[in-house]
Amino acid sequence: MLMLMLLSFLFVSGLIVFSSKRKHLLLMLLSLEFLVLVLFINLYYFLVCMNYECFFSMIFLTMSVCEGSLGLSVMVSMIRTYGNDYIMTFTSLW
Repeated sequence: MLMLMLLSFLFVSGLIVFSSKRKHLLLMLLSLEFLVLVLFINLYYFLVCMNYECFFSMIFLTMSVCEGSLGLSVMVSMIRTYGNDYIMTFTSLW
């Protein structure tokens, strides 16, 4: 029960950081990766407690790595185009 409360606290704190640090794209990507890691730990904990196979956790990790690499490629493209990673200079989002 303590583990579930700790994981819930970590997830909520990650959401707070994601919603408050909207100035830089790198900070947003880091907080998204933190949320993905918390979700992975929660998924793995659930699968181990229920005696299920942990194969789905490898698929989840693969998809999260793809998400991270796509985010980094968008950030590199944005830095090459605009010269910084401020979200407000990326005018096509707003």
